This record gives sequence, C-alpha cells and structure tokens, in this order.
Amino acid sequence: MQELPIVIISGSNRPNNMTRKIVELIRPMYEAQNVPVEILDLCELPASMYNPESYGDKPEELKPFTDKILGAKGIVVVTPEYNGSMPGSLKYFIDMLPFPESFEHRCVAFIGIAAGIWGGLRPVEHLQHVFGYRNAFIYPNRVFLPKIYDIFKDPEAFKSDLAWQLLGEQAEGFVRFARAIADMKNKA
Repeated sequence: MQELPIVIISGSNRPNNMTRKIVELIRPMYEAQNVPVEILDLCELPASMYNPESYGDKPEELKPFTDKILGAKGIVVVTPEYNGSMPGSLKYFIDMLPFPESFEHRCVAFIGIAAGIWGGLRPVEHLQHVFGYRNAFIYPNRVFLPKIYDIFKDPEAFKSDLAWQLLGEQAEGFVRFARAIADMKNKA
C-alpha cells in the first residue's frame, strides 16, 4: 500500500490554544491506521510571512510549511471559531500557499471547535467554500466540538463521549476516502 501522508493543521496561532490540544488528541487516531502524520501548527509560522512583500516573494522560512501541504495526500483542518469565522491567521496561511497546486484535487476534512454550543460550524462552512473554490476533495463528515473548555476539564470522560466516537469515525473514513482518491488518481 502506498504511503498516504496526512497533515493536521492546528488552525490557530493563539498561544496555548485549545485547537492544538484537540490535534494532539486526534493524532493517534490517524497514526493507528499506519499513515504518516505531520502536524502543521500555525503558532510556528515565521513572522516574516506577515510582511506585505510576502504576497509576491515568499520568505524562505515559509517553505517547510508549504512543502508539508504539497506533500500531503490528505489535510485535516482543525479550526476554532473566532468572531463567527475562521482565525485570520488560518485564512492568511491559506492565501500564502501556491495556487492552484496546494489544494487542487487534495483531500480535506474539517473539525470545528468553539466555546459556544455550535462547535465551530461557521468557520467550517466558510472553509468549505474556500477549499471548494480551490478544487479540493472535501470529505463530507465534519465534526463539531462545542463547549471546548469543558472537554479539557476531564479529557478521559470525553473519550467516552459521542464526539470522541465521531472523531474516530471521521479519521477512519477520511483515510479510506483519501486512499480511494489516491488510487483513482494513480489509475488515471
């Protein structure tokens, strides 16, 4: 079976964010399926990419992040909800990536998190529009995690929760989906 690298994007650059904690909880779900997993944490992005000149000349420090995306067969985006949408740093990162090859025919899944009751529905819907525009293959089973701070009051109790089950089902389904797309592309 061919290698199927998965990149999980931790979609916030806020220090000590909940997004990265969720990324660390789901990472083993992908690793258990014998797929290479890389984490792309927006907290680690180089400050140089925020210079206005970066729209034209990408800073060299951005290349390892770009290479992770270009090498992925599947991308899992974990996004918090900031002011009814995705964090600006996530959208800016997307804007800095090469067009169209970064997402063209690449498989993408979404997990939304929020302090409120809707679990990041709005940023996921906004991201679906962006990735759809970029011709990504969008995995339809999204997961929304409401009241995110409650999860970390007792992470072990969360592992018996329906949301935990949905995350596991999403991980298994997304790997099958990405493998099927990769196989289809190889046969074409």
